[in-house]
Amino acid sequence: MNMKTGITLKIKGKIADDAKGFAIELGQSADKLNLHFNPRFNESTIVCNSRDGNWGKEQRDNHLSFSPGSEVKFTVTFEKDKFLVKLPDEYTVTFPNRLGHDHLNYLVVKGGLKVSSLKIE
Repeated sequence: MNMKTGITLKIKGKIADDAKGFAIELGQSADKLNLHFNPRFNESTIVCNSRDGNWGKEQRDNHLSFSPGSEVKFTVTFEKDKFLVKLPDEYTVTFPNRLGHDHLNYLVVKGGLKVSSLKIE
């Protein structure tokens, strides 16, 4: 993947009926994550974090506007100093670019989200 600042990633998919959560991760590697976006249905919250060898401080947002079994679309806009994650209901979660990278080449979607479409604009 080749994602530079100013780019938006669009992800469409279906959340598994039995999902406890899922994660969308962007960064340089599994150990250098600029964005860990992790909705947790069992906690009714969205956890965002960064990882530079160790996890940073969690940021939590209780605006969980989607649920297991639903079709979803997320957009992640990568700005120089932050990420803007637009949820299916247009609500936006903002998370700082703590590691300061201006180029991301690592993307992983794991857990209970089955991706049907991925687009970089």
